[in-house]
Amino acid sequence: MARIIDGKAVAAEIKASVREKAEDFEKANGRKPGLAVVKAGNDPASAIYVRNKIKACEACNIASYSYYFDENVTYAQLAELIDALNSDGTVDGILVQLPLPRGIDERKVLSLIAPEKDADGFHAVNAGKLFLGERGTVACTPRGIMELIRSTGVSIAGKRAVVIGRSNIVGKPVAQLLLAADATVTVCHSKTENLAEITRVADILVAAVGRKKFVTADMVKPGAIVIDVGMNRDDEGLFGDVDFDNVKDVAGYITPVPGGVGPMTIAMLLSNTVESAI
Repeated sequence: MARIIDGKAVAAEIKASVREKAEDFEKANGRKPGLAVVKAGNDPASAIYVRNKIKACEACNIASYSYYFDENVTYAQLAELIDALNSDGTVDGILVQLPLPRGIDERKVLSLIAPEKDADGFHAVNAGKLFLGERGTVACTPRGIMELIRSTGVSIAGKRAVVIGRSNIVGKPVAQLLLAADATVTVCHSKTENLAEITRVADILVAAVGRKKFVTADMVKPGAIVIDVGMNRDDEGLFGDVDFDNVKDVAGYITPVPGGVGPMTIAMLLSNTVESAI
């Protein structure tokens, strides 16, 4: 039976550290670290995420600034705001909540954010620094995944790691982070042949494919660390990419959904913001 990796508990520890750093920053600089959140459109999930981020900022002594546009927002309007935020000395981190309304080029908008204020770690400059092994802002979810793996106490160095999914937001950056931690990394995707044969040798398995209960017990090496990044919602509720009920009988460690990777994403966003301020 796998040990459950409690993302809420790990996130709480990180938030406590972030709050301490933010309070020290305020004492030294006369202001709190600042995070600006830009939301456009009427996506209900985005609205919930933004509210959660604002509450988390308040709890961690971070000033939050929110900017809202409707679905008719133009690229020029977003560009004007981001340019102003880049020049604002009270703003240390900028986050553009995705998805943006149809017709807006998300990559183009994200590229407008000054790399040093890129709280989400999505800017091409920061992605490039990660690839080159240089210091930069790391995308929140991949950074949180690494903290969850480390929380098990199992050394990553020398382990075989398999990442299912090759997105720019999770799959690719977490593969780079695992490689930097001296794991031997394989990235699998929709064109991968004999997937189960590959995943069964993984000491660390990260599932970020976006398909409900995609990873089954027969795909998991006994004793493996299994990190479930999936958030799949249907009429039956919220499910991860991993068949949790069955995989937990095989794995050594496993993250639940909810309560695993999700809380870590916001915790690392706050950490990125304070680190940008410092």
